[in-house]
Amino acid sequence: MTSPPRIVGAAQRLRVGAPFVIEATLAATLAWLVATQVLGHVAPFFAPAAALIVLGQVRGQRVLRMIEVLFGVAGGILVADIVATLLGPGTALTVAVVILLVLIAVTAVGGGPLLLVQGSVSGLYVAVIAPPTTNWVPLRFIDALVGGGIALLASQLSRPGDPLAPLIVTTRRVLDEVAGIVESTAEAVADGDVDRVRAALTRARTSDTYVDGLRREIAAARESLWVHRGRRQRRSRVDTVEAALSQVDYVARNVRVLVRAAVGVATLHPTVPPQVTRAMCMLAEAIRSVALGLAAELTGDEEAARRHVAAAERTVTDAVTVAGQLLPAGQALPVVMIVGQLRSCALDLLRASGVDAVDSLTRVDRALGMPPV
Repeated sequence: MTSPPRIVGAAQRLRVGAPFVIEATLAATLAWLVATQVLGHVAPFFAPAAALIVLGQVRGQRVLRMIEVLFGVAGGILVADIVATLLGPGTALTVAVVILLVLIAVTAVGGGPLLLVQGSVSGLYVAVIAPPTTNWVPLRFIDALVGGGIALLASQLSRPGDPLAPLIVTTRRVLDEVAGIVESTAEAVADGDVDRVRAALTRARTSDTYVDGLRREIAAARESLWVHRGRRQRRSRVDTVEAALSQVDYVARNVRVLVRAAVGVATLHPTVPPQVTRAMCMLAEAIRSVALGLAAELTGDEEAARRHVAAAERTVTDAVTVAGQLLPAGQALPVVMIVGQLRSCALDLLRASGVDAVDSLTRVDRALGMPPV
């Protein structure tokens, strides 16, 4: 007798998987109807089959990835059709050539083991069980394109909510992580805890993966806008984040160098000037304000975006002013290096918020009390 926990577990799995079950069923059925009723094909097996394969392999992934798999599946069927026509169906040579070429095609598009098996079985079905007719029109290839295209459309239409929502989350997460690294470093330096500063450095060394994730999410957002209304306005919002991406990357890199200098400060100087930690905390606050500004830009809240960006500009300029108090005081080299990296971070952060390069340099150097370049 099935125990209640197993029944509950099965019910939960069904509830979680229900959207995909419904989506796959509708996509496969629609593919069959289009192939039979619209195109007039007889028994278009590969229309629903391709829909199921594409949905099962790449549901929730980027559009270009789905297109790659779609053409991998359809291409494998076309190859099998051609080989079976040229070499004859049901021979050992046909089987070998079909499997070899299909596996090459699937591997080229980065298909996993499941797609390798499905593609090979589809090719074998064409070459052995249902050999091509004398008609040179690639009907099964067309059926596969129909099914895969419907799967692609279904996967995009079924995406919940705003297509830019994942990009908003990723943008916040990346900059919040960088700000958290700066804050952790400031706290550890204030406490003279070298181990915690080194832990922050280890954390900072992984920040590139966050930036790479943001880069991928920008590309995914552009692709997802293909099937959504108002895409021109939304694309301009994505353009804003993409324009800030290189500066965000520079901020992450400069923060890594900043933390490395902080390791030297914490190791060699038990007592650190309070301006160091204060300026670092203000830098972290400014980074978070930029994150909020970019997120507001993506949602279309221009007033909030301007407010957060203005706050970031004020805070980062104040951070540089505080750090600049250390320059004429004959500080140790690691402290001076921290000031220099704070300056670099401030420049990149201002540029990420939309300030041009010349104005950014003027503001930062004025805050440091340095003569204009």
